[in-house]
Amino acid sequence: MKGLKLDRFVLLLLSMILLAYWVPGIEDDVPLDKISAYGIAGIFFFYGLKLSPGKIKEGLTNWKLHVLVQVSTFVLFPTIILAVLPFIQGEEGFTLWLAVFFLGALPSTVSSSVVMVSIAKGNIPGAIFNASISGLIGIIVTPLWMGLFLEARESTFDLGSVFLELIMKILLPVILGLILHRFWGEFANRYKTQLTMFDKTVILIIVYKSFSQSFSSGIFTGISWLELSLVGIGVIALFFIMYFSINWLSRKLGFNREDRITALFCGSKKSLVHGSVFSNVLFSGMSTASIFLVPIMIYHAFQLFIISVFAQRMGSDQ
Repeated sequence: MKGLKLDRFVLLLLSMILLAYWVPGIEDDVPLDKISAYGIAGIFFFYGLKLSPGKIKEGLTNWKLHVLVQVSTFVLFPTIILAVLPFIQGEEGFTLWLAVFFLGALPSTVSSSVVMVSIAKGNIPGAIFNASISGLIGIIVTPLWMGLFLEARESTFDLGSVFLELIMKILLPVILGLILHRFWGEFANRYKTQLTMFDKTVILIIVYKSFSQSFSSGIFTGISWLELSLVGIGVIALFFIMYFSINWLSRKLGFNREDRITALFCGSKKSLVHGSVFSNVLFSGMSTASIFLVPIMIYHAFQLFIISVFAQRMGSDQ
């Protein structure tokens, strides 16, 4: 049943793109900017509310696992994509490459990483710690990576104001949620299904808004289906490169089975939630904003499918 729900969300994402193509400009009549802004704050407030300080402390001691996951997420991923940059030609090619680089600079996903680690019978406290801390690290690291290219390319890009906006929209709601966890944490866990639906609704609004603006300005007319197909193939290849690299590194570091599973599933995944939110801040006002969502949506759909297959196979082996 979980797989069906995840597949349904992927279909809804595609539906938002089609709606933006057929019926662009809904944001002219509906205040989607304000709705998405409040929605983003809500996502991360509930994210903080669900974080258990006790469970995070429980996972602190396994430092080798944490270092591997975070280095894979924020160093290895972007470095592999950077290695391809010398082979990129043309403005459209660079824009698509930068969109894939944005994917590589994003944090790991939270809920699905923990669920898959649980199915595969891996180290669940380690998964909770790494998936949770990844989102907080990403508030600093993702804009720094993107700033290397956007500051030189976009005259309106201001790294200082981006940090301030991310702190206001993401960090402060998370901190507020953490503070209130002792009072409302049980409520958040009891209604986590409804909160997940809330998260997905906000993502769908952001996706529609971004693609609507891009279709209206004709951005996709300069990008061929061949180029988009190459992006898809590259993104899937990137997943396998990362997955097998982390597997090799975790074996070299002498990880036990449970830690290896956690490293594999947390280190190879990327967060569509953070991708949607960060794109809303980093590329605000840019006509190419929706292009930056394409690689993460492809990666999101593929990682859900392939990791669920791997998780069920690993779990049945025990």
